[in-house]
Order: sequence, then C-alpha cells, then structure tokens
Amino acid sequence: MSENYRITKVYTRSGDDGTTGLVGKGRVSKNHRRIQSYGTVDELNAALGLARAHLNQDASNLPS
Repeated sequence: MSENYRITKVYTRSGDDGTTGLVGKGRVSKNHRRIQSYGTVDELNAALGLARAHLNQDASNLPS
C-alpha cells in the first residue's frame, strides 16, 4: 500500500448502525471479515506479548 493515513481524531457514536469506518475509505459492517481480521491479529499480538513476558530467558537476546 503506497498511501499512508494518519488518524488525528477519533469520533464515536457513528457506529451505532452496525457499521464501522475505515481509515481513508468508507464504512463496512462490524462483522466484516476485514474487521474480524483486525481483532484476530490484535489477540495474537497480545498472546505473543504475554508469552514473551513469561519467558525464562533474558528477553534482550530475543529479536525485536
């Protein structure tokens, strides 16, 4: 993706109709596979962070 987007303000109350806004392009259903994928990646990131925090070895030896 060659375009970069920056979220400068976050507005609420616009998703009460079951949709959510995408940065730079339109709205999709909150159960759209793209939104579900964001949640899955977020959960994976949290699990990896937790696993890394519980490692018995020195974390400074791990790649960043």
